[in-house]
Amino acid sequence: MPYEVTRTTLPGMTHFPPPAEELRLLDAELRQLDARRAQLLTRRAWLVFALQRTQQPPPVALSPATPPRPETAAPSVQNVLLVLGGVLLTLAAAVFTLVSWGHMGIAGRALVLGAVTLAALAGPALLLKRGLRSTAESVAGLGLALTVLDAYALHEAALTGTDGTGYAAAASAVLAVTWSAYGLLPATAALRLPLPSALAAAQFPLLLWALAADAGPYVITAALLVTAGLDVVAALRVTAGSVRITAVVGAYGMGGWGVLAAGWLSLTADGPGDAARAGGLLLLAAGIALGAAWRGPGTRHPLGLAIASGLLTVVAFGGVARSGLPSEWAVPAYLVCGIALLAAVRAGRLPDAIRRGFAWASGVVQALALLWTLPVVTVALLGPAGWVGRVWSGAPSDARTAVTVEAPWPADSAAAPAVLVAVAAVLALAVRTERWCARARLGALGLLWATALLLPAVLGIPYVAGMSVLGVMTAAALYVRRTTVPAARLTALVLALVTSVSLALTALASQTATLVVLSVLVALLAAASWRASAAPVTAPAALVYAAALASATGAAADWPPAGTALLVLAVPAAAALLAARLGEHPATVPVEIVGAATGLLAVGLAVTDPPLLALVLALCGVIAAGTALRPGRRPVGYAATALFVLASWVRLAAWDVGTPEAYTLPVTVPALLVGALRRRRDPQASSWTAYGPGLAATLLPSLVAAWADPHWTRPLLLGTAALLVTLLGARHHLQAPLVLGGSVLALVTLHELAPYVVQVTGALPRWAPPALAGLLLLALGATYEQRIRDVRRVREVLGRMN
Repeated sequence: MPYEVTRTTLPGMTHFPPPAEELRLLDAELRQLDARRAQLLTRRAWLVFALQRTQQPPPVALSPATPPRPETAAPSVQNVLLVLGGVLLTLAAAVFTLVSWGHMGIAGRALVLGAVTLAALAGPALLLKRGLRSTAESVAGLGLALTVLDAYALHEAALTGTDGTGYAAAASAVLAVTWSAYGLLPATAALRLPLPSALAAAQFPLLLWALAADAGPYVITAALLVTAGLDVVAALRVTAGSVRITAVVGAYGMGGWGVLAAGWLSLTADGPGDAARAGGLLLLAAGIALGAAWRGPGTRHPLGLAIASGLLTVVAFGGVARSGLPSEWAVPAYLVCGIALLAAVRAGRLPDAIRRGFAWASGVVQALALLWTLPVVTVALLGPAGWVGRVWSGAPSDARTAVTVEAPWPADSAAAPAVLVAVAAVLALAVRTERWCARARLGALGLLWATALLLPAVLGIPYVAGMSVLGVMTAAALYVRRTTVPAARLTALVLALVTSVSLALTALASQTATLVVLSVLVALLAAASWRASAAPVTAPAALVYAAALASATGAAADWPPAGTALLVLAVPAAAALLAARLGEHPATVPVEIVGAATGLLAVGLAVTDPPLLALVLALCGVIAAGTALRPGRRPVGYAATALFVLASWVRLAAWDVGTPEAYTLPVTVPALLVGALRRRRDPQASSWTAYGPGLAATLLPSLVAAWADPHWTRPLLLGTAALLVTLLGARHHLQAPLVLGGSVLALVTLHELAPYVVQVTGALPRWAPPALAGLLLLALGATYEQRIRDVRRVREVLGRMN
């Protein structure tokens, strides 16, 4: 074949499948390869298992005499035996000393106890040389216990006349020194028990000596703190782990008791002298904690110890200052000391952990001081709520009386504003870190607001002046709302709303004050609503106060509640107009919600007067209908229709109208008009949706009334109306009028002919009804096929109707 022919014909002869078909073929081949590989791997695993079974020797059965595996290690058994032996020997020695001591002479007693004690103390040295350390520790524990028994025996035998507490103090000191010396000897230095035991015995000499000398509480507390200080020194200087742990436990235990005792002495001090001595003890404890924090390793313990040191310092100086001040200035005295502690935070020579600890201690003091002011702030803020049950009962004499309607004024609260101002100053000036600066300033703003809230009641200024202060606070908070910081705007807005509520509640005591305050609040909040960012909150709040102002105005004019409802309706009308002007603004929905709520308030006020209630419902329907004209608010039209219907029903009920058609026709006529408009716009709409609700609203209640009506007028009119509806349905091929009208017409006819049917039935013999029934069944059976055809034809005709 020529070359040119080959080059031109081969590309047309070669078949390349489409990409999708080629991908399917590749996937099928890969699945076959995976299946084959899985078969080969399974066969290989079986072959490996078979080879292993043939190469392994047969298992050897275990002999029944094979000893079981031990459950406890030998060292554990050894330690248990040694400890148990030491305890038993100690108990035996104690029984011998306490019970059998009197049966031997003085020489025998001394010889026995001395020999046993020396042997017990000398035994560990020999055991250590042989490498029996655990046994040596047990024997050493026995020897230490015997020295305690020796001390007891010495008191009972030769020193019975001495004071028991004093002797215990001396004995504990001697034992501490003896055990320390014994633990430091070269032959017994490897023992771990003597030195921690000596440190434990050293906890008691100073305390027991103070008790033996009948010292006062200050000396006893000093003994506890000095012992804790010695424990701190031991914990910082000793390297042995067991000794350090014992020292730490002793420091926290003795120091904790000493701090509690010193704090109690400071709080119950009768004068500056006692407070100064208690303060000296607290400063001693603070110095010990500070020294431990300065020299102690790690990060957690120094921070906690620094916090404790700062708090103890504050309690010490605050207690001294408190002793010379009136009781209401006690908390400010401690607060000043806590704030002064921040000066140490600024010192650059202190370690960071101590500076942070002092800062935390100052913060704790300030938090406790704020907690002390909380009852006063609560009474000043929530106290005016008591006027809700005493509206317009008379203006109080001063601002304090205005807030103590139901709750008493807390005692010793004159210094609360000073505490709030001091903490606010610290937050505003002392906090400079970028992370906490903004939050601190917001906190300072809140504290200054609380101060201004408290001052009228604390100073007892006149009632009107106190309300003026609250009004200025509200206006100032709304003005601060103009700042650009989001958190500050939110804080100021919340404070403004809370202050306005407190002001409105306070004004309830006087009629004039109520009207003036509510008018001012409406004006302030309406003015603040011009700013778009504040409108979602201030605009609804202004409407709420406007509704309250309308109610108060009606009550001041001695109008009945139903008459006041007409005045309240001005608020939902204004809300609807405002919402229409706002459009898609975020404040639109809150304004509409408040408008709907005030509309319900107006309806509730008018319930007692049916004619006015009908008018109020109609006006609410007008407002709702106007709202439904706005895009996106079309469903409100249903509410407007319901309000109009309710208004007509209430009006009819007020006229003592009992005819159901008077209630149903006002619903049917608008419903049919709406249905006709809908069918005109959408010819494909179902007649059941367009005309069914309207027709059923009148036909069904009238049918029920006609069946219970003994006269002929209502059934005649209802039957005529049903006939007209049926004819209209047949004329226009509408299913709903045809079915509803025909059904009602048939039922009305049955109701009217029922007496005659009963009369005819009574005149017939008893066999006539069964005979008639049989004839009817025969006729139905004979014409069954024809009737089925007729039913199908009727169904097809109805199906072609809408």
